[in-house]
Amino acid sequence: MSTRYWCESAWIDGAVARGVLLSADDTGTLTAVETGIDTAPSDAEAVPGFVMPGAVNAHSHAFHRMLRGRTHGDGGTFWTWREVMYSVAAKLDPETYETVARAVFAEMLAGGYTSVGEFHYVHHAQDGTPYGTERPRGDASDDAGLRAHAMERALARAAASAGIRIRLLDTCYLTGGIDAELSAEQSRFGDGTIDGYMDRHAGLIDTFADEFPVNAPGESFVHVGAAIHSIRAVPAANLQRFTELSGAVHVHLSEQPAENEASQAAYGATPTEVLARSGVVDDRLSAVHATHLSEQDIAILAGARSTIVMCPCTEADLADGIGPARELADAGAVISLGSDQHVVLDALRETQGLEAGERLRSGQRGRFSPAELITALTEGGARSLDLPVGSLEVGKACDFVALRTDSMRTMGSLDEQIILTASASDVHLTVSGGKVRVRDGVHTELGDIAELYAQAFAALEMEG
Repeated sequence: MSTRYWCESAWIDGAVARGVLLSADDTGTLTAVETGIDTAPSDAEAVPGFVMPGAVNAHSHAFHRMLRGRTHGDGGTFWTWREVMYSVAAKLDPETYETVARAVFAEMLAGGYTSVGEFHYVHHAQDGTPYGTERPRGDASDDAGLRAHAMERALARAAASAGIRIRLLDTCYLTGGIDAELSAEQSRFGDGTIDGYMDRHAGLIDTFADEFPVNAPGESFVHVGAAIHSIRAVPAANLQRFTELSGAVHVHLSEQPAENEASQAAYGATPTEVLARSGVVDDRLSAVHATHLSEQDIAILAGARSTIVMCPCTEADLADGIGPARELADAGAVISLGSDQHVVLDALRETQGLEAGERLRSGQRGRFSPAELITALTEGGARSLDLPVGSLEVGKACDFVALRTDSMRTMGSLDEQIILTASASDVHLTVSGGKVRVRDGVHTELGDIAELYAQAFAALEMEG
């Protein structure tokens, strides 16, 4: 069977096309993309407005959404914000995390995202005990006790139930700082040693291969990747081990000046230089934030054709600073976007934040063209997560969002310039795997997204 959507206008091959007919097979994979079709065929859903490939959220910490609007009362710093984050992380278990993540992923879809890179490090039970190592005495059932990879499997189930494509970036977190032990709050993040991480990561890949097999592009919603939390959390001597892994590798990089200062004190090098010495800077690497870079850092990352994941709304919220996105892009790096701690879940606002930051630090307009912003939001993220998405072409997943062109925000916007005027409120349709997931702000299967959040705050015993 085939599912078909007729789009009034759509972003095809880097330009706006009119009268676009998208056809997908029963796996949710695009089988035909036709342009110049004047009217909608009787068997196709007519989609008004501007259609673009589903946005790719290349950096997410799902549970951070629970901090939204709760950390501004006394100003504070990145480091005081982190303490509040730890207090929320301490409340999570597999059941509550699935409830939280389901709401967050539903909101992502409503905000224009159809794929997410989940940078996940809350691996173990609250006391640091690995899931799967305890079982009530005398109980041999499969579901008894704590099960291996319980937190990761909860995230995967939440993504699959919401209908968002996920690259679960299994994160290595071994130290609380350079040459520092994990704190009590961080104990559930760590695997003890790099061998412990590698063993658990291999087991996770095997588990997901059985539970969430990768099939046709449109129907494969759960994928595994790897992440180095930061050079603060993974000793330099261990970094080379990540060259043994295939596929996407992500890392928090130079988000704060204090990280750079600690790296110089310990290693006599910037974090980027430490990674490069270990051989992990290549075209598989995605550097998240990359805010405080030297000219040499830019040359290293761009020379390797690494991807940079900018998170403008979070970087503004935490007063991180504005990274050198234009310089990185001009030197050859690939720019992508993420929502990180989900100050907002609005794909359009992140693109606008990227350009706004560039204009503020340079005093120039048009630092990134509308086409470049769309590319960062779609193809750049697809490259970062190595997913079959990012463009509307045969063989890719049928993932797209439709923006209203007649709202009070977008009325009069010329073609792709809508990327600088629209907001999540203008996303009237979100499709992934050929299926409508969100229509006019309501999830077609999960219902009212605000109610999902009410359930999430109740599950964590937090005032909503």
